[in-house]
Amino acid sequence: MAAPSIFTVQANDAKSAARTGFVDLPHGRVRTPVFMPVGTNATVKAVTKDSLAEIGFEIILANTYHLYLRPGHDLIRDAGGLHGFTGWKGNFLTDSGGFQVFSLSKLRKISDEGVTFQSHIDGSRHFLTPELVVDIQTAFRSDIFMQLDVCTPWGADEKDSLKALKQTSVWAARSKIRWEETRGDFQGNLFGIVQGNFYKELRARSAEEILAFDTPGIAIGGLSVGEPFDVYAELLEYTAGLLPEDKPRYVMGIGTPEYILEAVQNGIDMFDCVFPTRTARNGLLFTAFGPISIKQARYIRDLGPADPECTCKVCREYSRAYLRHLYKNDEILFSMLASYHNLAFLYEFLKRIRYSIECGTFIDFKREFLYKYQSGK
Repeated sequence: MAAPSIFTVQANDAKSAARTGFVDLPHGRVRTPVFMPVGTNATVKAVTKDSLAEIGFEIILANTYHLYLRPGHDLIRDAGGLHGFTGWKGNFLTDSGGFQVFSLSKLRKISDEGVTFQSHIDGSRHFLTPELVVDIQTAFRSDIFMQLDVCTPWGADEKDSLKALKQTSVWAARSKIRWEETRGDFQGNLFGIVQGNFYKELRARSAEEILAFDTPGIAIGGLSVGEPFDVYAELLEYTAGLLPEDKPRYVMGIGTPEYILEAVQNGIDMFDCVFPTRTARNGLLFTAFGPISIKQARYIRDLGPADPECTCKVCREYSRAYLRHLYKNDEILFSMLASYHNLAFLYEFLKRIRYSIECGTFIDFKREFLYKYQSGK
C-alpha cells in the first residue's frame, strides 16, 4: 500500500537545493524548513508548552527510550497519548529509542530479532523489537515516529557499517508491516532511516533499500556523530541527493546555525537537537554576532540585551548583567530564560531562512549571516 502524501513543496531556491514547504500532520501543518526542540521526557527542559506555543513552534520531539522506561507507554496511552498526557496542542515526533540504546554499548546486545538492553535507571533488562517500537509510538499517538535502526559511530569500519545497514533495512521492513497492520483511525506517520556511516556506496545502498518501503518521510541518520564539519557536509550533500523530491527529509541531531544552513542548502526540511537548550542551561546564548558565554566577567555590568538584534521577550525585558547574576547564583529562572531565548533565536532564524528561499536570496542570506555570526561583525 502506497504511503499517503504528507509533504508539499512551496518554493525552490534557484541556486541550491534549498526549498520551503509544509508537512500536513494530525495536529496541524508544519512549515519547513523547521527546527524541532527536543523534549526528551515529554518536556523541553525549563520551557513550558505555553512558551513553546508563544514562540511559534508547531512540532517538538520526545524520546521513546526514556518514556518507555518511565512512565511507560501504557500510562501514556491511558492518558490519551502524549498530547493528552502533556497538554501540548502541536505535533510530536518521537524517535525510535535506537540511538539511546546503541549508546549503551556495554549494556545492550543486538540480534536479528531486536536489541536487549539494561535500563540506565535501575539496571532492569528490556527487549525492543521493531514491532514493539512501533507499538510504543502508536500508544504515544505520535504524529511522526521513527523505525528502530542501528546507528554506527564516526570511525566505524566498513564491515560494521554494512552490518548495521542490513539490520536497519530488515527492521524497516518489519516496522512498515506493523505500522500498516495497526494504524486503524490513527494517522501517525512512519519515517524510514538511511544509514551507511561515511561510506558513499553504503549510503547509496541504504537509500535504495529504505526508499523501497515508501514511508511518508525519510530521515538521514548517522551524521553529526563526531565527524569534522567538511565530512558532514560532503556526506550530507551526497545522501540528500539520493532522496526523492516529494517526501520530507529529516536530518537527525543538528541544531547549530552552521549545520542547519548546510542542511537547508542541500534540501533538508527537518532537524532537531538538544544543543540549543542544553548549552543554554550551561550559560551559552545564541546571538546574531555568534554565541556568548554569559558566565564571563565582561558581562557583570552589561545592561544591554543578550542579543541586540533579537526581539524575544527575554531580550526585551532582561539584561546580560541580570542573566549573568541568575546564572552565577544557580537560579532556576536562568535556565528558563536562556532556553527560551535560544529557542526563539532559532525559530526566527528559520523564519528568515524560509523567507530568503522564497525571495530567491538564500545563498546571499547564508553568506551574510555566517560572516556576522562567525566573525562577530
